[in-house]
Amino acid sequence: MDTVLDPFSFTIFSALKMLRSRKFFPMELAEACLQRINQLNPSLNAFISTMEDSARNNAQDLFHKGNLTLPLFGIPMAIKDLYETKGTVTSAGSRFFRDYEPDKDSAVIEKIKQSGALIMGKTNTHEFAFGVTGVNPHFGACRNPWDTARISGGSSSGSAVAVATGMSLGALGTDTGGSIRIPASLCGVVGLKPTFGRVSLRGIVPLSWNLDHAGPLARSVRDTAMLLQVIAGYDALDSTSADKPTDDYPTGLDESIRGWKVAFAVGDYIEEADPSVISAINEAAKAFESLGAIVTNVDMDFLRELALYNGQMVQADAAAYHRDRLSEHPDWFGADVRERLESGRSLSSTDYSLARRKQSEGRRWMEVLFHDYDLLILPTTPITAPMIEGTNAIEQARRLTRFTAPFNLTGLPALSLPCGYDSGGLPIGLQLVSAAWSEARLLQAGHAYERTTSGIMRSPTILRS
Repeated sequence: MDTVLDPFSFTIFSALKMLRSRKFFPMELAEACLQRINQLNPSLNAFISTMEDSARNNAQDLFHKGNLTLPLFGIPMAIKDLYETKGTVTSAGSRFFRDYEPDKDSAVIEKIKQSGALIMGKTNTHEFAFGVTGVNPHFGACRNPWDTARISGGSSSGSAVAVATGMSLGALGTDTGGSIRIPASLCGVVGLKPTFGRVSLRGIVPLSWNLDHAGPLARSVRDTAMLLQVIAGYDALDSTSADKPTDDYPTGLDESIRGWKVAFAVGDYIEEADPSVISAINEAAKAFESLGAIVTNVDMDFLRELALYNGQMVQADAAAYHRDRLSEHPDWFGADVRERLESGRSLSSTDYSLARRKQSEGRRWMEVLFHDYDLLILPTTPITAPMIEGTNAIEQARRLTRFTAPFNLTGLPALSLPCGYDSGGLPIGLQLVSAAWSEARLLQAGHAYERTTSGIMRSPTILRS
């Protein structure tokens, strides 16, 4: 089917309005995204595999059944290749799983399918999600749509790129040290890491049983709230899932944040970021003041310790999960992932115990902080996207996770959204953090800020060339 639809011109919210009013049909929107994938994926390598036939067939089924009230009726989605998807290879970006076809869906994929969404394919990821560059030795590098010589960020690399370019309208990622928020920041989209336990991890290939989070990526905060509404909730079959009530996330987005107390992160640890990032975050703080919030500088140098211990726990947990594979086929891992796994295997029980102790302390520090403040603002990443050539994956992991990893260790909800560009036109991400289980307020704050930036948002370079 020929189509004139430009999928980048729609958000999930606006597309649903058009689909429900029959201005266009699920088949047309799916075809537009598939055409965009065929056009751009050879350059960007966002998808490991596409699901063209099932996307088209499911779009036809939706059209004939006509259940327009489904929350994601006809919305094209991209799925990180860690989510088990029935009958479709779930490779985890690895050589080990490149032929693995699950016989059932993960808990979140079940919800996505029931919501009426259309799955376009499985997206590229840093091998086993154990890295933040998106440079995969088995499936190739996922490239940044703002500059294809640069990394996309990771490990939810392809998910961010797909959303940024209109290959899908929304996506699913995972986040263990920043793997949703980092690519969201570097690719200029919105990414949410919910509270640990808010979204089921059942059927997602793990990196760290203690630090993994599943969450959405989209092009607006409202879209992100709509996706969270679908995927959040208690799962009795998942040992990490928390039996906590969920909110109606999209409903309160337009409410004022006047009078909110906002902690603005300062200190040596923050100020080591690139000057262009610091400048953009300072402007964001002014925007919050213009919205009526009370912004106060708060020294956050203790984040350094939290980031350090998050990294150690990730390595140790990953080494435990991969212990047999690391012993039997170490050569099947990419060099950077193998090195990090071996480092994790060498950590002592004392090292791990200290990390767990720091995790408890960090959670308490954050409880105290959010007793006094409604919101914390800081950069998502200290730099914009670095070049692929010459990138050291292990060094970039330390560098790019410095502001995101602390909130995996503490399990708090954190949102990244665009807040400007550096002198080369590369996106800069603002990170908002709030108390546990307060995703609704976090999204409300993000939506309020997003409305102040509507005049500066741009499309990626690859769509303008």
